[in-house]
Amino acid sequence: MILSGKVLKYGDNVDTDVIIPARYMNSSDKRELVKHAMEDIDADYLNKVESGDIMVAGVNFGCGSSREHAPLVIKESGISIIIAKSFARIFYRNAINIGLPILEHEQAAEEINDGDKLAVELTQGKLINVTQGKEYAFAPPESFLEEIVKAGGLVAMAREGKLR
Repeated sequence: MILSGKVLKYGDNVDTDVIIPARYMNSSDKRELVKHAMEDIDADYLNKVESGDIMVAGVNFGCGSSREHAPLVIKESGISIIIAKSFARIFYRNAINIGLPILEHEQAAEEINDGDKLAVELTQGKLINVTQGKEYAFAPPESFLEEIVKAGGLVAMAREGKLR
């Protein structure tokens, strides 16, 4: 699985309330929710993000409430993977559950700049910053995590009868 795109970079402690503000949580329509993705931290986000782009952040990404809507709106906005120094535990789990790949890599998250072009080879454990000409290694995800992501999340896996 190879993911590639340009980087949209954010800082530390990006919480779920800036990913999708609580004032919009009266809707369960993901198309409606995505219209407000990241608006409290980056008002121009929806004008910048393109399908396949890669989000990079600092420490504790996805802290705050446990709303599953946070990784969902990021995925639905077009982000193919999030790379961060670290993730809040519940966000990490929610991202996997909805089929959004995430990667913790402190050095890469520190060195990657907004707008850089990246290629991530998940099964090979290789992250390439095409813009800077740098390569980073990481442990590939466990096969069952990769299966969840490929299926589009746990619910999709269950519908396909692929849960063990």
